Amino acid sequence: MLGSSRESLAALGSALDARSGESGFASTPDDLLAVASLLAREKSLRQALADSGQPAGVRSGIVSQLFGSQLSDTSVAVLVDAVSTRWSDDDDLVEALERLGGRAAFTQADRDGALDRVEDELFRFGRAVDSSAELQMAMTDPALPDERKTALVQQLVGATAAPVTTRLLTHLAANLRGRQPVMAVEELAERAAEQRRRLLAEVRSAVDLTAEQRTRLAAALSALQGREVRVNVVVDPSVVGGIVVRVGDDVIDGSVASRLEQARRAVTA
Repeated sequence: MLGSSRESLAALGSALDARSGESGFASTPDDLLAVASLLAREKSLRQALADSGQPAGVRSGIVSQLFGSQLSDTSVAVLVDAVSTRWSDDDDLVEALERLGGRAAFTQADRDGALDRVEDELFRFGRAVDSSAELQMAMTDPALPDERKTALVQQLVGATAAPVTTRLLTHLAANLRGRQPVMAVEELAERAAEQRRRLLAEVRSAVDLTAEQRTRLAAALSALQGREVRVNVVVDPSVVGGIVVRVGDDVIDGSVASRLEQARRAVTA
C-alpha cells in the first residue's frame, strides 16, 4: 500500500480509534471484515466504491443503501469515511477495511485484558503453519472451499482460543488473496503488538529461555529499539552458540557482533 492509500489508512485508523467508545463499536470488527470479504469477491462494487472520479456523496450513498439497515451506525460511519477518501488502487480499499477490522478487534481485546493472549495465540499458530507444508498447501489451495479452510483453522486453534484470535484467523484463511500464510499471520501478530505501540521479537535458540532470561532480553532489546519489545521464543536446534533475534527486518546474529553482545549479556547474566 503506497502513496495516498497509506495516508488514507492512517487517517481512518485515527478516526476508528475515536469511535471506539460508541455503543455500536462492538460489532465493528466483524462488520468491517465481512464487508472486506464481500468487496474482495465483488469487483464491480469494489471499483465503484473506490472510484475517486465519482463524488464522495455518491459512494457514501451506495454504502448507506447496501449496509445502512444491516450494520451498526458506527460501522456504517467507518465505511462511509473509507469510501469517501482516495485510494491508489481499489484493492487497497479491501486491505484497508481488513486492517481496520483487525485494529477494532485488537482494541476490544486490549480492553478485555486479552491482547497478550491473542498475540501469543497468533504467534503459536504462525509457528504451526511455518512447520507444516501440508497446512500451507491446504490454506493456499484454490480448489479447497473457504468453509473447509476456516473449519481447519478452527480445529487447529481449538475451542479455548480467544474469540478474537479465532475470528481473525478464520477470516485470514478464507481471504489470503495470494499472500503466503506464514507472512500473513506474522503481520497480524505485528499489528496486535502495534496496538500498544510495541514491537515483536522472534528469538531462535537451541534451548528454551527461562522467564528471567526472556525478561532480561526483552529489556535489552527495548533499549536497542527505543520501544517496548515483546519476546517470542522458537526452540531451534540448528542454532549453535547463542541466539538469533529478528525484530521486523532487523536481524541480530553472529555477524552483527556489537549488537548481539548486548543481547547475549542479557541472556547469560
